[in-house]
Amino acid sequence: MENPLDVIFFDNQYEKSFTGVGEDPTGDRENAQYEAWLDVSPGEDYYLLINNFSNDNSGFSIQFSGSIFIAYPDTALDCSIISNLLGPPISACEGETVTLDAMTSGATYDWQMDSGSGFQPITGEHASTLDVSQAAMYWVRVTTLAETIDSYVQVAFSAVPVANPVSDDASCSGNSTYDLSVKDAEALKSQSPSEYLVSYHESQSDAINGINILQKQYTMDFGSRPIFVRVTSLNNPKCFDATQQFQLTALETPSIDFPLEGYLCATNGSVTIGETQADSNYTYQWDTGETTPSISVTAEGDYTLIITNAQNRLSCSETAIINVTESIPPQITEVIIEDLRNNNKVTLVVENEDSFEYRLNDEPYQAAHVWYNVLPGAHTITVNDPKGCGAITEDIVVVGFPKFFTPNGDNTNSQWHIEGLSYLENPVVFIYDRYGKLMKQLTAQDIGWDGTLNGKPMPSADYWFKLTYTRASDGEQVTAKYVNNHFALKDDLAFHRLSAENPDKTY
Repeated sequence: MENPLDVIFFDNQYEKSFTGVGEDPTGDRENAQYEAWLDVSPGEDYYLLINNFSNDNSGFSIQFSGSIFIAYPDTALDCSIISNLLGPPISACEGETVTLDAMTSGATYDWQMDSGSGFQPITGEHASTLDVSQAAMYWVRVTTLAETIDSYVQVAFSAVPVANPVSDDASCSGNSTYDLSVKDAEALKSQSPSEYLVSYHESQSDAINGINILQKQYTMDFGSRPIFVRVTSLNNPKCFDATQQFQLTALETPSIDFPLEGYLCATNGSVTIGETQADSNYTYQWDTGETTPSISVTAEGDYTLIITNAQNRLSCSETAIINVTESIPPQITEVIIEDLRNNNKVTLVVENEDSFEYRLNDEPYQAAHVWYNVLPGAHTITVNDPKGCGAITEDIVVVGFPKFFTPNGDNTNSQWHIEGLSYLENPVVFIYDRYGKLMKQLTAQDIGWDGTLNGKPMPSADYWFKLTYTRASDGEQVTAKYVNNHFALKDDLAFHRLSAENPDKTY
């Protein structure tokens, strides 16, 4: 074989569009891919060998320039492709045997190979075909009575990748996709991802043929299915391994549908937190070390529970953080009843207001502790702790009574009595002086107290009373609470004098 005039190796490391002999047609004088012009002699034939030994079959174009093309535009160059008996360069995989075929009728054959130190005859090889398993440049001389043919071919062998075993895995509910790329490292192990490509397929035949490659962000339905793995050499896509597969299972992730808050009540030193309706397929792990679905705790703080759905060495988990705080049960301090008016108002005062809820009688609970337009009569007020630390109930009576009266016989404000007793069952009013002496006992049928005791007028002073009635819920006789239970008996002359001096003041 004659020595070449020039050798150009173009790996496009400079990312240029052109390579060749002479000058870059774009005028780029910095293009290092170009060699100097060739010196040629008249009468000589020159052959151009183009060896696109690459996996990227993107094509190429050839441009020729020079003054000869101006003088001889049609005959300066013969661009026909020379037929090569052994064919184009061959790329095979390690372990394969390549058969080179130079069959020509009535010929003899001499084979040589160049593995880096020049062409050497291959001893004993004179057949029309040659089986090779070593990377090298091969040359055959075919001799017939009519001619001698020399043919060359390059044979290269690429390493065959190994698809390593890949462990089964789970796609948990709540995740819209499963990232198949997390399995690349298992399939490759020590093999470089810059030299080998990992792809995934839904069938063995697709993996073998390298078709219908799954998106790395893979969406799947519930259930279990095999995923087939193919590892391909980027240097030679014909070299691959598609022997491995793994099982991908869509598991249900445990849901957190229990309260994430717990309350320690002042009257109860512990509270149960966690899952009260456990799933027998799940496991439970608390940061306290316990493994039951729920636990009883006696201290404030955050408690972490990990719930795991595990099947066939696969698992999906969900974590719950439960905050436990102390809650003090409600205590009623006072009930302020503003009555003897068209719009009776009741205001509830609690000692430790802490997100409680309030209810009047059987009405729905409300956040406010004030009620308007409360009808006269007996009522039940309930204060509830929605955190579960109890409720407290009070019976109240909404009635009206004058704050004073003037028993002067003019039939104006001369009698004192409680209004609204008709709304109560068996009401009785007891009136006392400041020393606790009973002045009068009234029922709903009495017209009121005229300010006398045994017919004798009582002095101007404050008097107290209490109200009893029969509780409808259990028939018990009870004394009304939270009633502003004192009033004034005023001397008529003194009252008129005060009224004249203070006409805008209400007594």
